[in-house]
Amino acid sequence: MTRSPDVAAPVGPPPAAPPGPRFALGWAALIHAVCTLALGFPALAGKFLVNPYSDQYIAGYPFREFARSHWHRFGEIPQWNPYLFGGMPFVDAMHGDTFYPTAALRILIGTDAGMTWGLLLHVFLAGLFTFVFLRAIGLSFFAAVVGGVAYQMGGNVAGLVSPGHDGKMFIAALLPLALYFVVRGVRDGRKASWGALAIVVGLAVLSPHPQLLQYMLLVTGAFALFLALGYGSDSTLARRDGVVRLGAALSSVAVGMVIGAIQFWPVKTYEPFSPRAGGKGWEHAVSYSLPPEETLNFMIPQFTGILDKYWGRNGIHFHSEYIGAAVLFLAGLALGAWTLRSHKRIVWFFLGAFVISLLWAMGGYTPFYSLVYALVPGTKYFRAPSTMLFVVSFCAAVLAAFGSERIVRLENRRRYAIGWIIAAVLIGLLGASGALTNVGVSIAGAERADYVMANDGALRAGALRSMLFILMAVGIAFVVSTRRVSRDLGGTLLILLVALDCASVLRQYWQFSEPAEITYASNPVIDYLKKQPGPYRVLSLQTAPSEGVHDPLLNYDGLMVHGIANVLGYHGNELGAYDRLAGKDDGFRQVANPNFWRLLNMRYVLTNSPDNIGIKELKQVAGPARDASGSELYLHEIPFETSYAWVTPAMAKADEASVMATVLDPRFDVRRATVFDSSAAVKVEPLTNLPEPLAIRATVKDYSPGRATIELDGPAPPGSALMVSENCYPGWTATIDGKTATIGKAAVSLMGIALPAGARKVQLQFTNPPYETGKSVTLMALAAALLMLAGGTLLDRRRASSV
Repeated sequence: MTRSPDVAAPVGPPPAAPPGPRFALGWAALIHAVCTLALGFPALAGKFLVNPYSDQYIAGYPFREFARSHWHRFGEIPQWNPYLFGGMPFVDAMHGDTFYPTAALRILIGTDAGMTWGLLLHVFLAGLFTFVFLRAIGLSFFAAVVGGVAYQMGGNVAGLVSPGHDGKMFIAALLPLALYFVVRGVRDGRKASWGALAIVVGLAVLSPHPQLLQYMLLVTGAFALFLALGYGSDSTLARRDGVVRLGAALSSVAVGMVIGAIQFWPVKTYEPFSPRAGGKGWEHAVSYSLPPEETLNFMIPQFTGILDKYWGRNGIHFHSEYIGAAVLFLAGLALGAWTLRSHKRIVWFFLGAFVISLLWAMGGYTPFYSLVYALVPGTKYFRAPSTMLFVVSFCAAVLAAFGSERIVRLENRRRYAIGWIIAAVLIGLLGASGALTNVGVSIAGAERADYVMANDGALRAGALRSMLFILMAVGIAFVVSTRRVSRDLGGTLLILLVALDCASVLRQYWQFSEPAEITYASNPVIDYLKKQPGPYRVLSLQTAPSEGVHDPLLNYDGLMVHGIANVLGYHGNELGAYDRLAGKDDGFRQVANPNFWRLLNMRYVLTNSPDNIGIKELKQVAGPARDASGSELYLHEIPFETSYAWVTPAMAKADEASVMATVLDPRFDVRRATVFDSSAAVKVEPLTNLPEPLAIRATVKDYSPGRATIELDGPAPPGSALMVSENCYPGWTATIDGKTATIGKAAVSLMGIALPAGARKVQLQFTNPPYETGKSVTLMALAAALLMLAGGTLLDRRRASSV
């Protein structure tokens, strides 16, 4: 077969993809949809795509149901979440995909259905967008579909439904679309691509997963530079054109980043208040790196165990790294000779990206990540370098598509096939003989050897399964190359093989639950709580082994679903001051402190044990009652009255350490003085002794997320203050009898308000100026992107008509 000459061809129209079937995009969409439904078909019966190990089960659904119900009730996105950790700003602290299009899906069809179909949609889009990208770089229909199926059904896309990592899935789906618009813009000079690229980047920003956004932009930027240097085409790209188009791509990314202002402008405001302020250091950054031995899971997913059989060094493992035995065979085939220089260069680009992203994913296990930590902005805020594996999977899928292209073009080599036959048989023998299990024992050590042995049967079967799929891939390549079947049939067989290979593993990760109305159903204990006058908080604790794995009502956020506030919860980006008040670094030890109960308006303790958790004064008031997860619930009431707000006769100011030592000291009565942080803009008089508590009662007359009206049953005396059991954060405003008042941080994390003499009514409201500013900026940036898209489309049409 002749090669293209090394002399660059003159500039011409962008290279067309090889011909495919009529309605090729429609056929590809159908194939990717069928592959998605092969894993997600229970959704058609109304099942909910969460499982007890999923973040969506313990937190994601409560967050999103709160946002949806708040929207229907008030017609707005909530700005304050009062249900967790003493309250936190909803947008600033981030509660998932608040501004991503899937939020609209939940509003339209319900939270559980919207979450389920949002995940399925992005598995489908990951495949379809990969197909579109591969066609744009010149691959045939069948090769492009193979690449799309390999990516969408691999462990680092389809496997992410198990832990419920939807933000990762959103960006994984958007990566190939961003690369497609880079191809159309940088290589082909299509001006409409710049507006489209800006919108794609904006969606990625709103996912919101800043870590994977960074990874997506790194890959997209590197590929844009690759194309701007003229390596992505066999036609010459003038240097000036390359520079101009690369600049346009950077401008598009900048506009896209600004589209995310509605989310990240408030996040930037929140940064000093976050527990992650200042970063977490090296050990945090390299936690959940990919152990080198787990690269065997790319080929044999059972090596370190699937789901609850996992014995590896990361402790937990609810997703899959499986790339595919057949996919890896096809990917290796891509490294042969190519007729087109551009194809050869693209193969080497994605091989290089595969190696770099794999080293990145290994994190602290290689010296390479020291460079990343030192040079790449934001790394100190992130953890889990292994999240880079979606790039590894994408590169493997692209290479598999090129390998499939060589098969359908009858360019595969016999020696390569023989090598893989030997490798497949060796894998089967090592697995079936128990040798791989012995390797696992040597890695795991004595402490986890029993877990490795418990996985022995699955590993033996898994190794034989991988061997079988490799041999079938070799067989398809053989019958196509020897013309025993047509190339179209061979391409179809490759698609089926890759789909079956991945589905046979990934189906284990697609675990469905009953609809939310059943999964989060009420019970007599919850019904009792709903009848009690509020606001108040409940401390929920799993105090005994539970039948329900990760019961969302115990330790997690399930109480939110029922409109009940939790003293703690599950979030990870709550206010840092609250964490310090609660003693998070010491295992939240202050939750046993009666002063903490008073400060947090804690009225009940919810457990799965009749035991009173060592506090004899607690009284059981409800339960036992079995909840939807199977746990037996018991509700205990604390032995004294607490309230959302109370008036103290005195005020004081001190640094945080002194404030904390004072308010948490059991000898201190929190009703006798409001102790402000030294930064609070309130005037206090020196205290020589603490006056007795006041008889004035503060009653909450109106309460909703971000709003409260508090009335005093008597006039406030001079020098008094109102303590409010809600976290203090910029955006809270107060009026006293209609006049603006100043809020200060008191008791480490809560709100305190100095009261003028005679005060009777205090109104609190949370507003979010950074959100309003960010929203305006987002709308302007989105308008700019749409103008870029419309203007570019018009210019492209004019250019096409003039050719």
